[in-house]
Amino acid sequence: MEPSQAVTLNHNRADGAGAAGVPGRPVTFWRVEGSLLNLTAVRPVGFFAWNAQSFLERWARRGGMGVLAAARPFLYVTHRVVATRLLHTVLRGVSKDRLDLLGEEYFEYVFKPHLKPAGVAKLREAIAGGERIVLVSQGLDHIMGPLSKHLGIESLIANRLEFRDGIATGRLLEPVIRPRGALAKLVSHRPDGRISREELARDLGFIRNPSILNEAIRPAARTTPRVTIPVVEFPQCSAGEQLSVRASLAGKKILLIGGTGFIGKVWLANLLTDLSDIGRISVLVRRNRSTTSLERLQKMVETSPVYGPLAKRHGARFAAFLRERVQIVEGDVTKPDLGMAPAARAELAGSLDLIVNSSGLTDFNPDLRDALSSNVNAVAHVLEFLRECRHAALLHLSTCYVAGQRDGRIHETATPNYNPAGIAGFDAEKEWHSLENFIRVTEVRSESREVAAELRKQALAKEHAAKDLRGVALENQVRKNRLRWIRQTLTEAGTRRANELGWPNTYTLTKSLAESLIVNFTKQSPQTPVAIVRPAIVESSIGQPFLGWNEGINTSASLSYLLGTYFRQLPTNERKCLDIVPVDLVCRGMTLISAALMARCNAPVYQIASSVTNPCNMRRSIELTGLGHRRHYRAQNGFGQRMKLKFDAIPVSKARYETLSAPAQKAIVQAIQRSVEPFGFQMPTLARRERELDKVVKLIALFEPFILHNDHIFEAANIERLSASLPPDERPDFSYDVRALDWWDYWINVHIPALRKWCYPLIEGHAPEAPPRRSVPLAPDSNADDARRAAPAAS
Repeated sequence: MEPSQAVTLNHNRADGAGAAGVPGRPVTFWRVEGSLLNLTAVRPVGFFAWNAQSFLERWARRGGMGVLAAARPFLYVTHRVVATRLLHTVLRGVSKDRLDLLGEEYFEYVFKPHLKPAGVAKLREAIAGGERIVLVSQGLDHIMGPLSKHLGIESLIANRLEFRDGIATGRLLEPVIRPRGALAKLVSHRPDGRISREELARDLGFIRNPSILNEAIRPAARTTPRVTIPVVEFPQCSAGEQLSVRASLAGKKILLIGGTGFIGKVWLANLLTDLSDIGRISVLVRRNRSTTSLERLQKMVETSPVYGPLAKRHGARFAAFLRERVQIVEGDVTKPDLGMAPAARAELAGSLDLIVNSSGLTDFNPDLRDALSSNVNAVAHVLEFLRECRHAALLHLSTCYVAGQRDGRIHETATPNYNPAGIAGFDAEKEWHSLENFIRVTEVRSESREVAAELRKQALAKEHAAKDLRGVALENQVRKNRLRWIRQTLTEAGTRRANELGWPNTYTLTKSLAESLIVNFTKQSPQTPVAIVRPAIVESSIGQPFLGWNEGINTSASLSYLLGTYFRQLPTNERKCLDIVPVDLVCRGMTLISAALMARCNAPVYQIASSVTNPCNMRRSIELTGLGHRRHYRAQNGFGQRMKLKFDAIPVSKARYETLSAPAQKAIVQAIQRSVEPFGFQMPTLARRERELDKVVKLIALFEPFILHNDHIFEAANIERLSASLPPDERPDFSYDVRALDWWDYWINVHIPALRKWCYPLIEGHAPEAPPRRSVPLAPDSNADDARRAAPAAS
């Protein structure tokens, strides 16, 4: 509270804005100790110390508390403020994130069961009478905040630690709330905790400067600093011009490619929810062997939780609404002409305003054939179709990680024939064709005599193979081995070539090749509006389609799952940013960019990232993940869950990881296995453990480019400018504001619970819990049936 807002207090009340944010309203000071709780300063600090992140920290802090225990009685008698300051020095080096979570946990499981009913009743009576309560306590605000929230109180006076870069310095901020006197526990047990200003100032040692009380009042709610970056320019459009999303997209016809993917689903649902005036949305859907395109999309709408809010909003008319707004186009983006029928292709080419390509294969190191087909050939086919379109623009979804293996700030530019290794003369189109030729050569080579002989030898030497394996059975086994050999050869070749050119994996290689094709296209057709959109790591939603939606395991889910087990040491650069963006913010960005394309004021490249405006480094990401798991396990009653509370993951160097973690453990298990083999012993438990450790080693290797190497900082100024140009009435629905994210709240209350609900079951080998399937008949001949169902509801 500002000193200018404080007014003189009368008796046990103060007038000021510090307590409730309402100038002139009286406040009542209420001492927690004695009335609500029998609180000591030592036990909460001991709880924080014993639940530090690493085992070494825990014992070191416990040792520090042991030393202080010897000196504290003397200090308490002579100078209670100094004793309080020294007690809290043991928390030096603990993060604010950890203290906030542990404070909530301590309140929930320690304080809350021991709240004094009479004191709580008296407090609620005071609140009901209109009094503005300010809780006063010697405890840290990390514990008193949850207590205040539980009691419905907005302000408090409590001890506060100083933090630098989110880490406690061990120093208490002024004013220090010292403990009550030695006899306070014996004489103060009344449930009414009201205390007059004069008495409180005397208890706290503020008698010479009682105005400190007003300055000490702080909001009880957890607060986080907000990064503010002024945006005063919008160079793509005319000076002073605003970008209206609704006006720009009104009546526009859109072709969505990749509408069945994670981002595509959410964006389609958002369009249908937020833009009532948009034109018809055509969704390109590939048919399967036994399922038509319409049946595939219908099943998605009926089963995906993404469309639950939209279905609830439209009720019985949901199917009719979709038939009016969405056109299902059968096709395949990986095939020439997008796999569409000539008539459908001609109709769309003449009417489309915007093509949005969110398709692609997101596996890091897939079969090279699949990667090229989905990420490069598909883009080439989209560009060919775009040339035929009368006036369509293109929004292409790429990834920030096309930057490859490099450090530093990544600008929003697309360089022709880019390769991170800086190889002179590199030509993306030639590379594409070279990789296609390598695939053909590999497939021909698989039929050669040398390879066939090797595959036949493998089939005959396979363990448990029948001794008389011959004829058709043998040829079938050889054919399976050939397919496996081709797949493995092409997977390894794609990864190897990506690394040679400076990309960490085949996924980023092929995504970058596609960007080069698009850059070449824009040079040939500069009049066609094209925008490349590069999201960073796309994760759980914060609002749309609902809080905490996630899907699949191709992002950070598998790594997050690992950190929720007994695995502890993750090799990482703890200062490197883990650039995460919620999926609905990515979709908001796509909507803004679509509007800019229609208004012909778009930039060529947009990065949707958080590492500049709201960075979250790997040290914090790892700790927040552990804290999110801790909250879940603390609510369980099983012994295994309680044990996992003690196993927080920590960031370590690559050398320590290899010496003490999974690689070393795997080597030990293998050594034991080899030592017992001569004696004919079989140890299934060790074999299973070796397989588990091998999976861990491979998973860490897969993610090392993103968590250990390549310290990227992705600019995202272009999308910030678009958001700043929105008219005020559209900002609630369409603004892009990653700076407003509170990573602590997001990780612990949104992201980890979302992963546990939607993604971890897939890792464990079973489907996540699905909502009841809704009936959404999309076939044109279902209009009459749908109308009959809607009639009773309308009546």
